[in-house]
Amino acid sequence: MHRLIIGVLFFVSSVLADIHPIEIRGKHFYDSVTDEPFFIRGIDYQPGGSSDVTDEKDPLSDVSVCARDIPLFQDLGINAVRVYSLNPDLNHDKCMTMLASAGIYLILDVNSPLINQHLNRYEPWTTYNPIYLEHVFKLIAQFIPYNNTLGFIAGNEIINDKRSAQRSPPYIKQLVGDMKGYIKAHSPRAIPVGYSAADDLKYRVSLSKYLECEDKGTHDSSVDFYGVNSYQWCGDQDFQSSGYDKLVDAYKDYSKPVFFSEFGCNEVTPRKFGEIPTLYSDRMYHTFSGGLVYEFTQEVNNYGLVSVNEETGDVYLLEDFEALKNQYKQTPHPTSTDLKISQDKSTSRIVNNSPACTNKYTNLDITAKVVPKLATEFIRKGVKCDKGKYVNLDKSDLTCNSKYYDANGNQLSRSPKFSIVNEVGSVKLTGPEKKASNSGNGLRLSRTNLILGCSMVLGFILDIVSIMFF
Repeated sequence: MHRLIIGVLFFVSSVLADIHPIEIRGKHFYDSVTDEPFFIRGIDYQPGGSSDVTDEKDPLSDVSVCARDIPLFQDLGINAVRVYSLNPDLNHDKCMTMLASAGIYLILDVNSPLINQHLNRYEPWTTYNPIYLEHVFKLIAQFIPYNNTLGFIAGNEIINDKRSAQRSPPYIKQLVGDMKGYIKAHSPRAIPVGYSAADDLKYRVSLSKYLECEDKGTHDSSVDFYGVNSYQWCGDQDFQSSGYDKLVDAYKDYSKPVFFSEFGCNEVTPRKFGEIPTLYSDRMYHTFSGGLVYEFTQEVNNYGLVSVNEETGDVYLLEDFEALKNQYKQTPHPTSTDLKISQDKSTSRIVNNSPACTNKYTNLDITAKVVPKLATEFIRKGVKCDKGKYVNLDKSDLTCNSKYYDANGNQLSRSPKFSIVNEVGSVKLTGPEKKASNSGNGLRLSRTNLILGCSMVLGFILDIVSIMFF
């Protein structure tokens, strides 16, 4: 009965919050309402670096920062952001409502550099404990209610050398299973769980196979998607010279969606992002579901699309920003016709098509025994946290006092404006204009749709009552 009520409430919220959840069907992501394939074209977003996550702030808790950056996301033409570290004790409702209204989905890592909030790759048994699991589950619980939560990443480059490859693989797999178990018990929809791998041929492919497989007697221990951090395409390269052809060959038979969780080599600058037309072409879209460019803000490693003055909050658009914007603008989004895959709503939930595990995987030690059932009580009872929800926004929430400058240091004559793509909650604006939804990210909520949706919910409830009492 508890799960039934959750399902009804979720259905109501899905009708009222008009951004469509993304789901997995076979090797691809799909819009759960339009049935069109969803290809990730996004950016990695962690202003200030992961060390800037504190008890007081993180990238999605500061409404003024979201109001500053989300119009730039829209100007870039992206549909997703990956955030590496968040604090589940902070409130993220307004920023998530802004992202949803802008038609942008979130891919969220569940680890952070803070103590008890990540796995130690060399001594994972010291960090895989109830305190760590509670942190992971609090993040999941908080972000389950948002329709634009696309997926969770269990780890980023945990396996990155021989020592970590000998100690951490079983802990990653256990964490994936724990996360999927919690989602299954407490979420009305299937939200994918995946992993983001380092670009190291010694481990990347074998680890993908190990995380893809299903252990005997263990349900849902395999990843739902696999992210690859790849910096192979540098400067003026092509499909063959970059090694992208070998990447496609390595994952062409993978049973899960694969995408670039990071890409954008900066050995040649300014970056031209010449790989984007290839990434979304028929050479790759049957195997890869798009990717995320590393990264939005300029940090010490020089991968930024924009530079932010920390004192004033002013933003300087770098040459890479305009280059990426132009590439996305000129590159069409693959359609269901392109994929030539039949659409079937009956496969709307994640289907377990994982191969069985074997005893050995190249360069990995998978024999470590993880303490069993540490997550059992959390999965059964849930965790205490403030669950996310879409909220009303007004003009003050979207007011940005920052100035924007081009790559030459000239102030933009017209600052980027926030545009509503999806009707989420009540967004009371008089300045920014509303516009129609973009490439498969959502449909405008009409009065007819609302009445129809409420009628469906009422009929659904009456059916339940009749079954229970008659």
